Amino acid sequence: MTHAAKSPARPLSPHLQVYRLPLAAWLSISHRAAGIGLTLGTLLLTWWLAAAAYGPDAYALFSDFISSALGLLILFGFSVALFFHLCNGIRHLLWDAGKNFSIETTKRTNIYVIAGTVVLTAIAWLIAYL
Repeated sequence: MTHAAKSPARPLSPHLQVYRLPLAAWLSISHRAAGIGLTLGTLLLTWWLAAAAYGPDAYALFSDFISSALGLLILFGFSVALFFHLCNGIRHLLWDAGKNFSIETTKRTNIYVIAGTVVLTAIAWLIAYL
């Protein structure tokens, strides 16, 4: 390629300050982060099961923590991560099957993943508090 063929507006080596990742890329990165969060969240599940096995005092301590503001925030984050990972995981399975790779379909499924996460999280929390 000659010097005259290069566009002066394009950087030679794009980096994150120049290149803007598409929403699909952010959702893919977030999918991995949600998986890590879910793995860490199993520690909370382990604490719950161990507290139930150790007796009423241990279970009361767990119940006090989980009903506190911090505990509820952790539970909310865990539920968002769970439903996001589920919705985006379904999309990744379709991608693995070679489907929905067009730009228009990917943009549409971006919205489906986000909307599905919001709706499923809201339903779960509404059921929990009704």
